[in-house]
Parts: sequence; C-alpha cells; structure tokens
Amino acid sequence: MTDRWALAPAEDSGVDVAPLGPDGLPAGPVRRESDLAEAVRSRPEVTRWVWRSTPEVYPRLLATGVRVERCYDIEDAETLLLGHEGRHGEPRSAAAALARLRGGPVPPDPPQRAAEPGAQSPLFEPAGTRLPLPDLIAVYAEQLRRHEKTAHPDRMRLLTAAESAGMLVAAEMNHAGLPWSAGVHRELLHGLLGERYAGGGEPRRLAELADQVSAAFGRRVRPDLPTDVIKAFAQAGIKVKSTRRWEIRSVDHPAVEPLLEYKKLYRIWVAHGWSWLQDWVREGRFRPEFLAGGTVTGRWVTNGGGALQIPKVIRRAVVADPGWRLVVADADQMEPRVLAAISRDPGLMEVAGRDSDLYQSVSDRAFSGDRDQAKIAVLGAVYGQTSGDGLKNLAALRRRFPKAVAYVDEAARAGEEGRLVRTWLGRTCPPAAGAGGDATEEAGIPVGEEEQDGRTGWAAGHTSADSRARGRFTRNFVVQGSAADWALLLLAALRRTLRDMAAELVFFQHDEVIVHCPAEEADAVVEAIRESAALAGRLTFGDTPVRFPFTTAVVECYADAK
Repeated sequence: MTDRWALAPAEDSGVDVAPLGPDGLPAGPVRRESDLAEAVRSRPEVTRWVWRSTPEVYPRLLATGVRVERCYDIEDAETLLLGHEGRHGEPRSAAAALARLRGGPVPPDPPQRAAEPGAQSPLFEPAGTRLPLPDLIAVYAEQLRRHEKTAHPDRMRLLTAAESAGMLVAAEMNHAGLPWSAGVHRELLHGLLGERYAGGGEPRRLAELADQVSAAFGRRVRPDLPTDVIKAFAQAGIKVKSTRRWEIRSVDHPAVEPLLEYKKLYRIWVAHGWSWLQDWVREGRFRPEFLAGGTVTGRWVTNGGGALQIPKVIRRAVVADPGWRLVVADADQMEPRVLAAISRDPGLMEVAGRDSDLYQSVSDRAFSGDRDQAKIAVLGAVYGQTSGDGLKNLAALRRRFPKAVAYVDEAARAGEEGRLVRTWLGRTCPPAAGAGGDATEEAGIPVGEEEQDGRTGWAAGHTSADSRARGRFTRNFVVQGSAADWALLLLAALRRTLRDMAAELVFFQHDEVIVHCPAEEADAVVEAIRESAALAGRLTFGDTPVRFPFTTAVVECYADAK
C-alpha cells in the first residue's frame, strides 16, 4: 500500500486516481471515480495527493468539507524547476512540461484569470490545460528526476514541498475569508468621508477639501489630477516634479494641507470605499484570492481586493466573530535574522539568537549604542543603500560582521555580472535579458562558479546602470527570498498544528499571520506560532542559533493589534 496517489479531474466530471511508487511511476492501475470528494475521503491513508494545480482541485474539495494533509502541485513545481534551470519565463503548464519531455511543440500558458469580486476561486481552470492522468504521472516522475539534478536536491525538494503546502494554505484562507464587519466599515467611511451624493460623485468631505484646494490656488483645481496640481503650483511660482506626499509636504503654500488630506481620503474612497465593500465582502467575510509565491522572491500577492494593502484606519472593520479572537503575529526583524542564518556569520548569528532587540544588539557592537544607525546599516546592506552615509555605515557593519556583508555583496556582484542567484533553498532569481548559462550553487554561496565566463556577454549588452540595478535586486533577493521560503515552512507547520483545532488561518502577509480562533484556543495558538517559527527555522536553515521570535496580540479587532 502506498501513501502517495495521483489525481486528475476527468472530462465527464469524474476523477482518475492511481497509486504511485517512490520513483513517481504508477504502482497500480488508474481508477475512474465518479465523485472527487468521495475519491479523496475514502482514502484516508493517502498523505500526499499529486495533482496538476491546487486551484483546479482543492476549492472543490473544501466546498464539500474535505481537507488534505499534503499535496504536490505539478505546475508550481515546474515553475521552480524552470527557474533553477535558468529557463524562467518558459511555459509552466503541465501540458508544456509534457511537450518538453516528449520533444513536441510547447504550447503557451493560458492567460491568467481575473479575480471576480465576492466570488470563490473557480472549481476548475480552463479545460484545455488538463492532462490525462498517465501523462500527468509521466511529468511528475520526470520532475522527481530533475530535482535530483539541482545543486542541492534536499533543499530543492523541501522548497517544492513548502510551495505546495503554501498553495493549500492559500486555498484554505480563500475559503475561510477574513472576518469583516460591513457595519463598522460603513461607519468608518461616513466618519472619514461624510455623506454620499447621488450619482456616484465624490462624497461630501472630499468635495469640501477640493473646494479648499481651489480656493488656495485662486482658481478651480482638480486635486485628483496630478498634472492639474503641478500646473497650479507652477502658476504660483512653485516648481514640483510630482504630487507625492514627501515632496508636497515640504512646500510652503496654503493648498498643501487640504491637498494632503484629500489625497489620503481619496485613496480610501477609491480603494476601500462603498463600492469595494459591496464587491468584496459577503456574509461577514472578505475573501480576496491569495496567490502563494506570486512574485519572483516567493512573496504572496492577491488577485483582486487589495488585501495586502489594508489601511490602518480600515482595519477597524476586521472584527472577530462573537466569542472568537484574532491572534495577530508579526515576525520580529525577520530579514536581518535570515541574513544571519544564510551567511553563517558567527557574530550576527549570536546576536540573532538572543531574546533582546536585534538592532540594539548590533548597535552595541558596531555603532556605540546608536540603534537607529545600526538599523539603517543592516537594512542598507540588504537593500543596497551603499552610498553616502550608507557607505560609512556599511563599512562599520563589515568590520563586525564580515561574512554577512560579504554574502550580500557577492549576491549583488553576481547579479551585476548576469549570473543566476538563488535563495538558501534554491528559488532562483530570473536572469536578466541577455544573461545566459546554467548555474549551480556551492554551499553557502548563492551563485555558481562556472558562470564566471558569462560576464563579458552580460556587460556587452547592458549599461552599468542596468547592472547596478540588477545587483541591488539580487542583493535583496537572497535575503527576502530566503525569508519567503522560511515563511512557507512556518505556514505549513502552523497549519499542521491547527488541524485538530477550530482555529483557522485567515491572513498572511510577508511577516504577519492572523489566526481566527475561539477565545479559549488563543493561548494555544500563540504557542503554536512560536513553535512553528522555531521548527521552520531548523527545517529551512539547519542547526543554527538564530531565533525567529514573533510579537503576538490577542484581540477582537485587527486595529487593536497595532
């Protein structure tokens, strides 16, 4: 008996299933089942289902109350493998993978589906993307072989498993929804924006502010039109290049205050106003479509609804159900802790292993106790702020933590030279146009030595500005991407811990997790988050002293956690 089965929806609304052996090949005949949910429910011994795409299958299972322990998402794995092979951008569908395997013409990927406000994810993606189960199994077996050819097969297998787990978490979060009080939201909008006018025009408060802006300029000005505002300032003898808040704030003119207030409220009205509430909130839940690994760094995105950009004032509408609580958890100084783990810098690992504030500890070692300078230096090393005062701060950081700075310096250099750059587990930064070649990875180094010969070709086709920009990106990529890898394993561990509880994961954003749970489970959820973070650190980076603590708050309203 095997604990791994492949599954593929059939054209007649049934489903084909088959057991798999360790090599990914069939360990028994393909069986046709009439009902997807029953096919899964009747096989509790199966711990991992192999399927083409989680969005194709899992929402339908969740709708019938069926959850799975693990899955292997073939198309998600194909994306990771193509990236690792330096083939980012090639079609990633299972059909494309099969065509490459058999040497046939590779079909393009279908266009991405747009999100539908207030709707769940579709039960199935376009039928043309499906494959018969034997073909799907052939692709899966080949992917297992391709994993063995990567620079660090164990790490790559872990990354693929974590990505597939993330796909399950995203689907479950889409199904559960984020608790949302439409009544509180309407009260907030009325207090901020005033009454709504018939015909869908600007609400009262925006109209009043627009009048104040016009009065300050002495003529009619549309504050929602940047070109109109820039022209009005020019006529007043003030040159501005944009209407961005940081630039306008420095201007001495009576229009500035109402203009800045208008811009703030206008964004709320457009992005989270009455129309948004009507479109995206149903039955007390906001259900954006979370997409795991939606960016090249592995960070998540949402397909509609703007869930990852909820203004602080609107968070007042995120309210737990009666008798329930929201456990809001923020990872503390995650990226410098990740840098410590991937660089294996002894000094930074020691600092990142303490319970105390990381930036304060760094400042005590390298910046005479100046925490702000230490924070600027650490973040400057990660994000590439290496000119002016940033260069001086970086030099001080390099003296105390040489391996950490050398790690991101090498990642930046590799990016500038057009080489492939990887996270700790093997997620690969896409090569820039014109940068070719394969890449491998030595332990502790994010790039391949044999790509040194490709530097001339990259330099010949790109400007120094292009190279520096890519270097800044890859400098950050190795840290931010490795943090995203860790976060996936955190979610997988937390999901596993919560499976026997009523608690449900309802929100995730980079370094923040929200769990909705009965009040009596809140303490257990806080402990589960702490244990899951520690386990994710060990699984991702091995045995290091680095800790990944969370600041948690148990609240009834999301806004009260800040």
